[in-house]
Amino acid sequence: MASALAVLATVLVIAPLVAIFIDLVYKGASSLDLNFFTKIPAPVGETGGGMANSIVGSGVLLGLASLLGIPVGIAAGIYLAEYGRGTKLSTVVRFTADVLNGVPSIVMGIAVYALIVAPMKGFSAFAGGVALGIMMVPTVARTTEEMLLMVPHSIREAALGLGVPTWRAMLSITLKTAMPGVITGCMLAFARVAGETAPLLFTAFGNQFWSTNLNQPISALPLQIYVYALSPYDEWHRLAWAGSLVLIALIVIAVSLVRYVTSRGVLKGAS
Repeated sequence: MASALAVLATVLVIAPLVAIFIDLVYKGASSLDLNFFTKIPAPVGETGGGMANSIVGSGVLLGLASLLGIPVGIAAGIYLAEYGRGTKLSTVVRFTADVLNGVPSIVMGIAVYALIVAPMKGFSAFAGGVALGIMMVPTVARTTEEMLLMVPHSIREAALGLGVPTWRAMLSITLKTAMPGVITGCMLAFARVAGETAPLLFTAFGNQFWSTNLNQPISALPLQIYVYALSPYDEWHRLAWAGSLVLIALIVIAVSLVRYVTSRGVLKGAS
């Protein structure tokens, strides 16, 4: 009975994702063509066009967010698990991470607007990357902490007993042992921010043209999908479904590639 309930729970978790993906394929696959991946949005009233600038913009934003958020999150997780046990600072950091993890994304966007966009007197890709990066930090930090705490103390003691410095044992032994779980946490954070729209409305703002300048507004798939979904034009609705399908596919491909490379690296290291 317990096994049956566990299988049922698994099916209930997977079923909504499968249903959403099937609906996206049904409504969006027919709108995918070469123009979608090579051209920018067409003017209002004209057919055709694509989301090439939005795909590139999402890559720029997610790359910048990962560069900012993942190192900070991993460093915070290492401090919480290895160096800050029982200290007041670790309690504050852990509480802050939990609070940030529950803050609505639109609030994060407004905060970054006040801190970066307003002083710079303009929207920018940098501000969008910062907003998404901040949202990644708490997930990465808490996952890293939990994964490091699961590493047996005997492994740490064995390294220290061989005369390995504490910092070297932490990086080469403890962190390497917990790396699959840390990578999973990074992927969860990446997948969470990849589809965020609200913070980008106040930071990256969107752009109908090609732009990779970090100091200028930039387009992104979630932003373009949002604009098209709100429009009264059937052509834009069709492109919005196609953009949603591409966004989900890019996330799945990116996560799968990271998992594949990580698993090969872990297996090679273990051998």
